[in-house]
Amino acid sequence: MAPVDPTKFGKVAVLMGGWSAEREVSLKSGAAVLAAMQQRGIDAHGIDVQRTTVIQELEQGKFDRAFNILHGPGGEDGVIQGMLEVLGIPYTGSGVMASALAMDKLRTKQLLDGIGLPTPNYMVLDEETDYEYVAANLGLPVMVKPAQQGSSIGMSKVDEVDQLHHAYHAAAEFDGDVIAEQWIHGKEYTVAILGNEALPAILLETPREFYDFEAKYQSNDTQYICPCGLDKEHESQLQRLALSTFQALGAKGWGRVDLFVDNDGHAWVIELNTLPGMTDHSLVPMAAKAKGIEFDELVVSVLSQTLSGVKG
Repeated sequence: MAPVDPTKFGKVAVLMGGWSAEREVSLKSGAAVLAAMQQRGIDAHGIDVQRTTVIQELEQGKFDRAFNILHGPGGEDGVIQGMLEVLGIPYTGSGVMASALAMDKLRTKQLLDGIGLPTPNYMVLDEETDYEYVAANLGLPVMVKPAQQGSSIGMSKVDEVDQLHHAYHAAAEFDGDVIAEQWIHGKEYTVAILGNEALPAILLETPREFYDFEAKYQSNDTQYICPCGLDKEHESQLQRLALSTFQALGAKGWGRVDLFVDNDGHAWVIELNTLPGMTDHSLVPMAAKAKGIEFDELVVSVLSQTLSGVKG
């Protein structure tokens, strides 16, 4: 990436915090992004986003653009994006439609099913669900998850039918639908997208039952393997599938697609994250570094996408 004159960006708001269950992760991501920008000489200012004050802060601050690093509902689901559209402030990442769609795991899976991209089978759970029927259709184990949360919040691996009731209620504490998803026996990978390019795949290994919140942000036992161990042809196939998912959902700028490869070698799309973490445990910076892109260069690359382009 060619050096960019930092004055071209004008005054930049780094939007972090928010009111979702991922608030603390967002604050860490935001602090890292803000420091990287300031290190590059960009006139960047952090805003801890609150419902009642964010519009006033943006208007009074006379910001030229925004780096959105809010995670979860309110920041990643099209709400903040719509507000920025109204205020006329260019912002990083996907637009209203793609953000809302990708944040909803159920609608994402319905779209992927509809266009023929592989995603694990699933069922919607509610108070009237026959759990024996779920187990018979999806098999066990299954993953139960709230459809509109990130960072594995509210998710449970279920090995027995009598655990489904508790798992459903744990997920139902959050807004939106609850889904049970077929368990894929195999290996978990993630592919970061920067612009129109898929970065090197990362293999995730954890001694925990699955790659949960603790494994993502707290554990030192999680292994991030890059190069991922796939041969060039199979890694390219995984990257193409990730890019196809990103484009199918109308995403823009940057993101991360999570996938499994089962024991027979078939790849399955789990979800698209339109605003991935940027902490010291985060995956997009790892993938970028494997490509030779340092953290501050990654941040500037994402911010540079606000200088032109149409949102999705």
